[in-house]
Amino acid sequence: MLGRLLCCLLLAVSGLSAQSGLTLQQLQDILRSSKDQGLSDREVAKYLKDQPLSFRLTDVLVEDFQGLGVGPRTLQALRLLQETSAGMSEALPVEIPAGPVQPPPPSEEEQKRIIAEARANALAYIERLPDFVCLQITRRYVDPSGLEMDWLKYDEVKTRVSYVGGSEDYEVVSVNNQITEKSMLDLGGASSTGEFGSLLRELFEPRTDARFTWARHSLLRGKAVYVFNLHVPKRRSRWRLSYEKTNVIVAGYAGLVYIDKESERVLRMDVHAIEIPPDFPLQGATTRLDYDYIDISGHSFLLPLKGRVGMRDGHFLNRNDVEFRLYRKFSAEATISFDEIDEIQPLAEEPEDAPQP
Repeated sequence: MLGRLLCCLLLAVSGLSAQSGLTLQQLQDILRSSKDQGLSDREVAKYLKDQPLSFRLTDVLVEDFQGLGVGPRTLQALRLLQETSAGMSEALPVEIPAGPVQPPPPSEEEQKRIIAEARANALAYIERLPDFVCLQITRRYVDPSGLEMDWLKYDEVKTRVSYVGGSEDYEVVSVNNQITEKSMLDLGGASSTGEFGSLLRELFEPRTDARFTWARHSLLRGKAVYVFNLHVPKRRSRWRLSYEKTNVIVAGYAGLVYIDKESERVLRMDVHAIEIPPDFPLQGATTRLDYDYIDISGHSFLLPLKGRVGMRDGHFLNRNDVEFRLYRKFSAEATISFDEIDEIQPLAEEPEDAPQP
């Protein structure tokens, strides 16, 4: 059904020539029409991965298509097409329709003020946190194809997290709903920690000297946000990547930070590793962490809501989808029962952040 629909769209707008591969105009029309028809990111990416191109797909063109709002799977498919078309000639330029008209960016002075306020909030973040317990649910996936479309669920780990006096303690409760006494290190595979302030604090600490540049206005979970590009070179980073426990490096990182316009506090960090040594087993690593306002004993606190960690080892991909649930105030009597954790359903998938008109 998907192939027929996309082929019909393509034939209607540009007359596909199977022998020569897609032209730039045809590729543009597919991406635009697929959004108009409401096709999913997965469907479009699955179709594109089998299509040859008649031109060389450049970084500039990929960025232009990204500006149209293509999803992460479609973007990955475009990157693969970029690799396979590397030996071809560049296409003549075609007009890429502009996205929604954005409000003007804040002045440079206002941007500096926003970052300064976000920094002050981030550095004071840990001091504002109450002592609490919560349940961390980590659903781990692998994709041997390397295309980010054939994810296989590896396991589901539920961990009791205690946050007391600024320190985090992780106690694995179950794996695939079976009680275990193993630690996360004993389980092997990809794991992450530091969601309760350390990632955020390190980004904004003065010694990190992160570079922020304006990206756009946007909406995230219904909240108006400022979005800034961020960049931290390896020499000032403390982001550690480890492989099989013994091979550990520090990598730089770049990405985006989303700042709530109302509170001027960070609601999302979305970063990828840069400056990874060529002899390191991992070729890529990403981390996205979302914060939201959560009630604990009648008071609202900004706390981690969910995260996604990804790693690439050749064509083998790991992905951890992490959720933080059942927050409650820490006390000697605070418990999380097995009945509660067995009943939890995954948080609903949410669309990518939408540019604010």
